Amino acid sequence: MDRFTAMQVFVRVVETGSFSKAAQELGITQPTASKAVAEAERHLGARLLHRSTRGVTPTEVGELYHERCKAILHDVDEVESLAALVQQSASGLLRINSSVAFGRRVLVPLVLRYMSEHPRLQIELGFDDHYVNLVERGVDLAVRLGRLADSSLGARYLGINPWVLTAAPGYLAAHGAPRTPADISTHACLIYSSVQGDARWLLHGPGGEDESVPVSGPLRSNNLSALAAACEAGMGLAVLPWYVAREPVAAGRLVPLLQDHALPSQEMHAVFPSPKLVPAKVLTFITWLQQQLVGDWWERAL
Repeated sequence: MDRFTAMQVFVRVVETGSFSKAAQELGITQPTASKAVAEAERHLGARLLHRSTRGVTPTEVGELYHERCKAILHDVDEVESLAALVQQSASGLLRINSSVAFGRRVLVPLVLRYMSEHPRLQIELGFDDHYVNLVERGVDLAVRLGRLADSSLGARYLGINPWVLTAAPGYLAAHGAPRTPADISTHACLIYSSVQGDARWLLHGPGGEDESVPVSGPLRSNNLSALAAACEAGMGLAVLPWYVAREPVAAGRLVPLLQDHALPSQEMHAVFPSPKLVPAKVLTFITWLQQQLVGDWWERAL
């Protein structure tokens, strides 16, 4: 067995924790898988796996070798995507990652539509409210909101994600509506800790002026769904992305406030492991996603 194939076998053994499962996935026999790893250990002069009746786990050397093998296999996948890149085909497995709220409310309906248009494509969709390492997790594409940090990742601009100040009709009936940004400080506020971490809300006035308003209130959370639910329950004012607020606003459960003032919008980007040799399946999906997120996309049912 050649060294490249042995790397593939070793990576699957580590990630499944079993020679038999790895062999089944790769369409080979268990003895063949065991022999491939044993040959790799002889070639390297080091033990790569701890073997026991409960399964296999990598040694310290095995963990290092596993990470480098994954990187090599990923590079090979990019090289092999060149032919597909020329043909602009969308097929194979596409691993996508995004934040939980954006993924559930925006990305899921879009991905389902895309899959119906590209039946040869399989998609693995993961949601995390923290940035994941794309290479370590084997992610082909992540949608990220907010300013991008400098990195070696490839990136494509998708559009903007606007926010809106809202409250429930019941809350407004009991406490009144703020007429100016300064009035917000007198209200109970529901704070999204992932963005408004300093407990200040910034509003941009119609005359170009910026006002930074200190806020406080009964609930602080890093989960947008929790804040939206609390806002609908009349617990206070909330700043929500329009993609979260659109449905309850349309149904009358929430009311937009201070609409002559703008809240900071977030940039949306598609990021991928490397700007070089980007697989066709990634570029094709990004191009399609850009078309869906043009204009006031948050006002449309996705």
